[in-house]
Amino acid sequence: MPKLKFLKSAVKLTDFPSDSMPEVAFAGRSNAGKSSIINALARNRVAQVSSTPGKTRLLNLFTHEEKYRIVDMPGYGYAARAGDEVKSWKKMIETFLLERENLKAIVLIMDIRREWAEEEQMLLDLALRKNLHLAVIINKSDKLSKSAVIIKKDKLLQELNLEFCLPFSVLNKTGVKELENKLFDWLRTMTKASSGDSTNPT
Repeated sequence: MPKLKFLKSAVKLTDFPSDSMPEVAFAGRSNAGKSSIINALARNRVAQVSSTPGKTRLLNLFTHEEKYRIVDMPGYGYAARAGDEVKSWKKMIETFLLERENLKAIVLIMDIRREWAEEEQMLLDLALRKNLHLAVIINKSDKLSKSAVIIKKDKLLQELNLEFCLPFSVLNKTGVKELENKLFDWLRTMTKASSGDSTNPT
């Protein structure tokens, strides 16, 4: 029985549960592998992996043992949509990131072969502005040599002063335990904060 279960899909904040359970947003480009990583965490196929980049257009919620929720956000960087649809899609994402009080952290997933871009920087800036935890997952690390993976990780950590950067490979099953541990570390911090401790994410 997976610990991570699909809860529901949402478009507006009013579609979200009204409780105070902390939430972690999983964000990234349309082909970065967000759904595959969520399935790896669940040890089961709970998130749909699409062969068409950008197909997911809803905020999909997953709950972990009634302790925290993962919010799988629609992928960015896919332009094959009508202008009005892109605008409504961006508004949905921005409203969630800026106004959802339950949101405590962002897991930013990127293909390790890509360079840091404007969209990634926007999410980093938002995390800093809202005092959110941020982890950068450099996915598909099996596509590079071990030395190239280390170089990419060190470059991101040093140039962006990141809290956490983790090479990940669904194929090789590397990074799963480390990401789980980071989510639980965050959960402890979130619980302290909600009980009145003003500890800042560092």
